[in-house]
Amino acid sequence: MEYRALAESDITRGLFSHFTRRQTVTDCWRRVDGEWVVRSDPFVDDWSEEDYQKLIHNLRATIAANGFVMGVFLDGDLKGFAAVAPRLFAVDGDYLDIAAIHVSEDMRGKGAGRALFILAKTWAKGHGAKKLYISAHSSVESQAFYRAMGCTEAREKDPEHVRREPFDVQLECSL
Repeated sequence: MEYRALAESDITRGLFSHFTRRQTVTDCWRRVDGEWVVRSDPFVDDWSEEDYQKLIHNLRATIAANGFVMGVFLDGDLKGFAAVAPRLFAVDGDYLDIAAIHVSEDMRGKGAGRALFILAKTWAKGHGAKKLYISAHSSVESQAFYRAMGCTEAREKDPEHVRREPFDVQLECSL
């Protein structure tokens, strides 16, 4: 696997031609009466063409703002990526936001996500953050990944993330 920073010119629809976002979800974490519980909530999570266009726009904007966008490639094909927005936020300005971290369905469980997360942490620390903020998918599998990376429930919740993704779990990771 090859890891490399992506340029705005790299971010095209064709970049994702060998990337499979698909995730079959059976159980998710949900907050019930103030407690986290696992609930059955089966669905298939995948991206539409509109989702890809939004992703392309957002990744290009992150790069243009001097943020972090890293890709992982296998035989020249994109198989995962991570993005960190460059703007510090929260009451004390401690957080940088992992705007995206995704691994292609065919590459999950092979260490690419872990490596991308570590690279994102290193970049964020070097850019003044004390913590990474993650608005994370609530699936049991996604939450297990983030917990294995050392993430805990965020002390401060970003209202925009909560509004946009009300079922996500808001996490942080100390750097």
